[in-house]
Amino acid sequence: MLLKGPWASSSRRSVSEDWISALPGEKRQTFELIVADWESVYAMMSVALDDSLSLKARGDMVCARQQITVTAELFERISSRLIAFCDVVALHSRHLRSFPSVDPLKTDFFRGSIGQSAASWNRILHRVLFADRSRFRHKVRILSDTLRRLDVEFHRAAAAVSRDSRPIQPWDSLDCIHYDLNTCLRENEVLLKSFLRALPAQHLAAFALDLGLTLSPASLTGHTRLSSASA
Repeated sequence: MLLKGPWASSSRRSVSEDWISALPGEKRQTFELIVADWESVYAMMSVALDDSLSLKARGDMVCARQQITVTAELFERISSRLIAFCDVVALHSRHLRSFPSVDPLKTDFFRGSIGQSAASWNRILHRVLFADRSRFRHKVRILSDTLRRLDVEFHRAAAAVSRDSRPIQPWDSLDCIHYDLNTCLRENEVLLKSFLRALPAQHLAAFALDLGLTLSPASLTGHTRLSSASA
């Protein structure tokens, strides 16, 4: 039953509404710049993994194992960006007057045990935490922790591939972890847009700076990459 009365906020937006609605001015530009950087690094990592799997399929295990080393470095690069975002959001959330709505992670969107376990725990706490502040902060924390664990697991599987020229399970694990990283990336993109919508405009520049992005007329009109995106 829907609550009625002065305590029921008619202006409370759903996650879907936050996602489909356009951001204003500099917030839109900030969102596009950050996401463009994430997508660029993620694409490089995905191509490197696909190349490794193609080399393996052709029987060129030496080159496949060498390529996995490159893939692991790129995996760490994108995961560290997404973790840094979670950390910065946690820091700047103190400036929010009201917290955006969040949906719990869905187990069906993950393949591996790390992601599925995180999603199950997130869903349980989402049901018992009624305040938007608590739900938001818990989801940020669990995404950050999941990304850290995925990075560790990816490097563990990559190391196993490098040690053994004919492993089976580690190769399957790499593909599974890559899938779950993509899920975390999409969750972060949704979280970013909702957070920017709620962040007071006077705190936008400081938030962007903590992510390595300086808001200037040149960067806003030129859609340049984040300054932290160097190799």
